[in-house]
Amino acid sequence: MPAARESLLDAAYTALARRPWSAVRMVDVAASAGVSRQTLYNEFGSKDGLARALVRREADGYLAGVERALAGSGEAGDRLTAAIEWTATVARENALVRAMLTGCWTERLPAPPLTAVSSTTTVPAQRRADGPLPAPHDFVRIVRDRAVTALAGPGAAPADAAELLRSCELVVRLALSCVAAPPAEGGTAELVRAVLPRHLV
Repeated sequence: MPAARESLLDAAYTALARRPWSAVRMVDVAASAGVSRQTLYNEFGSKDGLARALVRREADGYLAGVERALAGSGEAGDRLTAAIEWTATVARENALVRAMLTGCWTERLPAPPLTAVSSTTTVPAQRRADGPLPAPHDFVRIVRDRAVTALAGPGAAPADAAELLRSCELVVRLALSCVAAPPAEGGTAELVRAVLPRHLV
């Protein structure tokens, strides 16, 4: 029931924007999504399951945006700048993404454990949500590796690959610093140019 699942996640996200997670009621989420409370429990199992699924969905959405930025046209520096700007924008607009990237969870947010939880569900999407959730260091590694894959040319020498890996990690860590302290207009591109190897700028 993918459509019902997405509607329930949308309803939970909207409810979270209005009140702390502790005050979000399952019955209200189901009513807002236009489905029965039983459907909600069939999909997620519990409120904790709903929280895990919501966090997983927002993590996936963030990473999909990173992929789009890295796949764009332009030079390596332009694409990395787009990925940093996406990171800063989505973290500013989405409290769950900000918490996942920084590890700073407020009492307003659900804070599911990042380790896998025991799952008996038959819903494949929920089994995935019940698996390990990414921590800030996981995001650094995932985004860094995706940037290297997107930017590495065919037949790159091992020394070039190692330099690219270091540079992409620096760029990802810059992105995280931009979440906490956004640079001035145009400052993101300057930061990227400062850390990229000269031949990629």
